[in-house]
Formats: sequence, structure tokens, C-alpha cells
Amino acid sequence: ASCSVWLSEAQTEFKRVAEENVTLPCHHHLGLLEQGSLDIEWLLHRSETVQKAVITYSGGHVYDDLNEEQKGRVSFTSNFLAGDASLQIISLQSSDAGKYICKVKNAGQYEWARITLKVIEKPSKPKCWLEGELLEGKELSLQCRSASGTAPISYRWQRINEEDERAEHLPPTSRVNISNPGQVLLKNLTQMSTGLYQCTATNEAGQESCVVQVTVQHAQNIGMIAGAVCGVAVGLALLFLVVRLTIRRKEKKRYEEEEAPNEIREDAEAPKAHLVKPSSSSSGSRSSRSGSSSTRSTANSASRSQRTLSTEATPHLTPPQYSQREMEGKEMEPKKVDYANLMKMGATLVMVPAQSRAFQTV
Repeated sequence: ASCSVWLSEAQTEFKRVAEENVTLPCHHHLGLLEQGSLDIEWLLHRSETVQKAVITYSGGHVYDDLNEEQKGRVSFTSNFLAGDASLQIISLQSSDAGKYICKVKNAGQYEWARITLKVIEKPSKPKCWLEGELLEGKELSLQCRSASGTAPISYRWQRINEEDERAEHLPPTSRVNISNPGQVLLKNLTQMSTGLYQCTATNEAGQESCVVQVTVQHAQNIGMIAGAVCGVAVGLALLFLVVRLTIRRKEKKRYEEEEAPNEIREDAEAPKAHLVKPSSSSSGSRSSRSGSSSTRSTANSASRSQRTLSTEATPHLTPPQYSQREMEGKEMEPKKVDYANLMKMGATLVMVPAQSRAFQTV
């Protein structure tokens, strides 16, 4: 009878949001019989074949570290010896969901309760993005998706007034994808389609939202922007080319300046002496030189005649002294003939014109 009364008071199902706390009730009337033999056990059935012990009381001791996933988060709420063996779980997680069984045994009598716990997760902050072209007359798809959260999750798109942040209806040309509520198609875009759009993801646990900006542009503006970008790119390329050519030209010039002295030192040859033959074109200049040589030859001939006569008159003047004076008078002169000996041998002194001597030596 006591067992039936206890079961009628217990709730069979609990639904809580993740990160919240929950208390699963379990009341009994077996504590007053024999306290030394009282046993209390909470079990979690996740499936028909998998069950884990959550917390137990046996032999006067409480064991609350039996399940590694719930370690430190489970405890008895009140005086379990007096009849309240309710289980408290803090910071609920999705893994805490399942069927819980509370068993109380003492002096051969049993009482138990079965409770189903559902843990629901609020949708994670959804991600909003656009697919399509932001051009007049084109189509644009608004996409929204939450990565986690307890199903079912519903999605709703709204347009936001940027002045007062008030939610408004979507443009009349918009269409919602029934099979995928997170997708909205905006057809035949115009300048009126420009604005801020918000997507809200909702389930039993709560809601989260995200926003995306839509800016529709004229096709002409797109062409102008593309042309400007291309022009800037070409200009930068030309500037880079000019700078590169200038640097290479300077490097080449510096290299030539550095190599020029080396080429002169290595390749230059000393000028060679050439034997110049007399020709008609240089006869005038040589005639002038012959004239001056004729004058000197006449003077030399006269001095030689006087020296010859003086040699006969003064036989004490020796040839070496005469030769020494002749070498002091001229830098370079051909070997002289001993005219004194020639005269003694009966030779006749003959005057050779200066022009003839000019043709004999170059």
C-alpha cells in the first residue's frame, strides 16, 4: 500500500534545459525499520542493455563517484535516512538524459520509482551567409544554420529597420523554402531589397539569432569598379616594370664603368715604331728639313776643310783630341773619316750637296 501511494506521488517525466539543475524525487517509508540494513540505489538506463549506477548508500556510507561523467554533479538532496532519497543533478548535460530508477531496500521490503529525464539544448548561435549575386534583377539566397541544439529547431527570417532596430516583414518577392526553413530566396533584386536581415533559431530551450547585410548594386557600378581595379593593377605593373628597368640600366652602367679600366690595362698594346719611306706628299716638309741640313752641312764642310789645313800646318794635334771635340759638338753623328790621311794619300776634297745627304738618311 505504501509503495502504491509513493508511486502515485512521483512524477514520471522531467524536461530540463542543459546547464540547469534538476531534482528527481524519491520518497520511502523504510528508514524507520532497521537503519543498519537500509540500502538506496539510483540507476541510469540509457538503453535496454546499458545501465550505470549513479549514487548509492550502503553499510552507512554514500558512494557518489560511480559514474565518471556525473562525478561531482550528483548528490542526495535531503535526509535520505528519514525517507527523502531524492537525487539532485547540477549543470545538466545532454548525456544525463535517460530513464532513472530509484530502489530502496530494508528488512526484506522494497520500494522504487521510475523517472524519465529529458535534457534539451538551446540552439547554438546560428551562422548567416549569402549565396548569389548582389546585382539588380538577380536572385539571392539567405542561408541560416545552427550547429547544435535539440530538435526540432525552427528558423525565421526578418528584415530589421536600421533606425529603430524594429523587426519587419520580408520583401514581397521573397520565398521561404518549406523543406529548409533556414533558406529564403529573394527574387528580382532591387535597391529596395538593400538592408539588414536577421535569422532567429528557436526550440523548446530558447533561441539565438544572427544578422547579415544585403547591399544591392547597379550593374554599371560593378563595371566601373572592375575597370578601376584593373586599371590600378595595370598601373602598378607598369610602375614595377619601369622601376625594374631603371635599376637594371643603372647596374649595367656601373658594371661597364667598373670593367672599362680592366679592359684598358689588359688589352692595350704599346705603339709600334714604323719606318716611314719618303714620298711625294712629304717632299715639301723634307725639303725644308734638307734646306736647314744643307746650311749645317756647308758649315760643317767648311769647318772640316779648315781643320784639315790646320792639321797639316800643326802636325802636333792628334786625331783622338779632334774626335773628342767633334763628339762634344754633336749628340749623334756618323763615324768620321780621317781626312788628314786621305789628303796625304792624294785624295781630293769633294763637297756633297745637302740634298743628296737628305735622301741618304731618314
